[in-house]
Amino acid sequence: MKKLSKSQISLINSLKIKKYRIKENLFVVEGEKIVNEVLESDLEIKWIFVLPEYFEENKIILEKFPSLIYIIKVEEMKKISSFVNPSPILAVIFIPENKDILYNKEDLYLALDEVQDPGNLGNIIRICDWFGIKNLICSPNCADLYSAKTLQSTMGAFLRTNIVYSEIDKEIAKYKANTNNLVFGTFLKGENIYKSSLPKGGFIIMGNEGKGINKTLENLVDKKLFIPSFSEFHNHAESLNVSVACSIICSEFKRNLL
Repeated sequence: MKKLSKSQISLINSLKIKKYRIKENLFVVEGEKIVNEVLESDLEIKWIFVLPEYFEENKIILEKFPSLIYIIKVEEMKKISSFVNPSPILAVIFIPENKDILYNKEDLYLALDEVQDPGNLGNIIRICDWFGIKNLICSPNCADLYSAKTLQSTMGAFLRTNIVYSEIDKEIAKYKANTNNLVFGTFLKGENIYKSSLPKGGFIIMGNEGKGINKTLENLVDKKLFIPSFSEFHNHAESLNVSVACSIICSEFKRNLL
């Protein structure tokens, strides 16, 4: 049985911080569902740490990775886990390279302008997965995909979505060079999403939780959309959470295909 070393504990704990994830080109996944999906993916795995009982129950899957497996005690798992109650399995994974997006006029593309909350980012990745949006562009100042909170919020959907960190204006230029489609943005004033004629393909920008879409990107938007409030207190109602708004926008685009 391989033993968990002090250097491994130190390295794994350092990966809770973004700059060390970048430096080591590694990230951590925890939880039975996500780790099992990772094991079935094409991601490159560095280490797998597992509790004895879980290993015995899942030998068929785990024995495919004999050189990567460490069977450890609960006390040891607590030393490397981000969870209050550690999962029975944790894996350290190499960060994959960004895949360039090949734009076409048929698909829907989603871009996030400085979405800061990891939970929001994770939920939006799940939304992309649900609505069949294959590519998600995140501005460089968005929340980090590989933080523990983001990964848990995705529930594994990050494995089925191509997530690219890039300047959105540059991606729009590439999009426009390959299609004649419109760029859409969500604003507090614009065309009512429920009355809009929406195309099959398009490029949608969702803005920062507090500031919305920045002025530079606003100038690149062809069509402004907004989601109306139906509350009798709409003048006092808070604006929608960005992930909730994103779900509504994506749903309306896809509903138009029915």
